[in-house]
Amino acid sequence: MDRMTTARGDLDLARFPEDPRDPLRAWDAADEYLLRHLDEREGGPVDLSGSLVVLGDRWGALSTALATARATALAAQRPVHRPVQISDSFLGQQATRANLERNGLDADAVQLRTTRDAPPDRIDVLLVRVPKSLALLEDQLHRLAPHVHEGTVVVGAGMVTEIHTSTLKLFERVLGPTRTSLAVRKARLIFCSPDPALPRGADPWPRSHTLPADAGVVSGLTVVDHAGVFSAERLDAGTRLLLGSLPARTGPEHVVDLGCGNGVVGLAAALSNGEAEVTFIDESYQALASAEATFRANTAAGTGAETVARFVAADGLSGFPPGTADLVLNNPPFHTHRGRTDATAWRMFNGSRAALRRGGELWVVGNRHLGYHVKLRRLFGNCEVVASDPKFVVLRAVKR
Repeated sequence: MDRMTTARGDLDLARFPEDPRDPLRAWDAADEYLLRHLDEREGGPVDLSGSLVVLGDRWGALSTALATARATALAAQRPVHRPVQISDSFLGQQATRANLERNGLDADAVQLRTTRDAPPDRIDVLLVRVPKSLALLEDQLHRLAPHVHEGTVVVGAGMVTEIHTSTLKLFERVLGPTRTSLAVRKARLIFCSPDPALPRGADPWPRSHTLPADAGVVSGLTVVDHAGVFSAERLDAGTRLLLGSLPARTGPEHVVDLGCGNGVVGLAAALSNGEAEVTFIDESYQALASAEATFRANTAAGTGAETVARFVAADGLSGFPPGTADLVLNNPPFHTHRGRTDATAWRMFNGSRAALRRGGELWVVGNRHLGYHVKLRRLFGNCEVVASDPKFVVLRAVKR
């Protein structure tokens, strides 16, 4: 945990889940720049008394600071709307809840909504933490555009490496005239003046693509991709190798597609074994929407799967009933925002071991250089290489 100093006071903030090995803070210079602008804008502070939406707040730093400002205003008997946070990240929202609590604020001090929820009817101030995915930004700006008005204050923020000409053009194409600030401590702000009459066109997301002929049991099927999902519009090479390695299975079993993305792997498990129950788990709400749409599209088409399917937003397998899974399928990410560590994979592997029954199996695909076989042998006492190519490896570990 670290302390962020703002004009509204010092805030204790942490990422979620807290990991003493994680060197990154729960905020950066872009968050600080945006908060300063709200107080020090030329012409006077930004009026935050109206409907306020924070899009893409990564670990709740912005939302916690704004909730603190609201608490101060309410104490002075000035009515202020609750900030609305719109996020694609389950982990980010859990971080927001924890950061509100550690700073003495009620859990309902910020209204938490996901990228799949309906936006507020009217938005007077829109603060955008620019995401890594331009597609996700495009989708969300399209979803929010009907709810802003000519007087809406729109301010985006990001590090200079995150804001490109394409980012500015996207704001301008979907919302209205856009300009950018000078860089301060390698952070930059985006200022946009909404034009309700702008002919912005339709939201191009979600999109669909057809799986190639060498994708195993799901070959030729349609995948639905919502904006921002990993490997949208194509089958990534690692998943292709995993799909080609999965054995045929029969009988009742509980399969978990852990970090499901658009749900292709879990769909393959369902089609391979019509008696299986499949739980799709991801921390991205966009991913879960994609997985569910992909699953429903291919089961409704009479392709043979009558599987019970569940779609769960979670931090890996935390909260999953221990000793109840027969098979966990996993393509773990090795980065979270700007952090590149094995912490997420390690949590997934530990969670998988706890979730599996004795004799249950964890199948993992990953880049060869990540050395997942070492971790799996340490954790499970065994690890088998099922398939490999020059870049990826598929590993199988059994809970003894």
